Amino acid sequence: MEAFLVSAGVVALGEIGDKTQLLALLLAARFRKPVPIVLGILCATLANHLLAGALGTWITTLLGPQVLRWVVGLGFIGMAAWIMIPDKVDEDTALPARFGAFGATVIAFFLAEMGDKTQIATVALAARFDNLFAVVAGTTLGMLIADVPVVFLGDQAAKKIPMKLVHALAALIFAALGVLALFNVGQVF
Repeated sequence: MEAFLVSAGVVALGEIGDKTQLLALLLAARFRKPVPIVLGILCATLANHLLAGALGTWITTLLGPQVLRWVVGLGFIGMAAWIMIPDKVDEDTALPARFGAFGATVIAFFLAEMGDKTQIATVALAARFDNLFAVVAGTTLGMLIADVPVVFLGDQAAKKIPMKLVHALAALIFAALGVLALFNVGQVF
């Protein structure tokens, strides 16, 4: 349960103000079909985070416990710093409209997540927790928690959220997870 809750919380906070959240806003404005967009976000996130989680799980088989502890700990601390850098989506982002709202969302979200903070976080979380299913389910839920309201409520809700505070809170959580991993608190690798 810890892997699921930590994964969901960290990704939900980290996703606020992220480029994929902005992409959700663009897709909602362009297609005005929230259900296919939300389903597209779900499918793309599941696929992307399953691959990332599998990579994180595989990494644990390659590294010894001490090296893994340092890689995961420093990775979380790096995520804390990275999350403080705001993302943006280019104005001329090409949304593949010929695939419809669902297809465009799946393609755009899957590609936007490649190398993104939440994908890297999923790799680190899967390496940290020995439960791939809980991590992927949690990171996917976290993505939906952050992106679904944007699809339905648009930029009105996004304007009212204090982004600096949310980013600082997410960075604090990532940093705390990194320090806990470095000092081997809560789980022995």
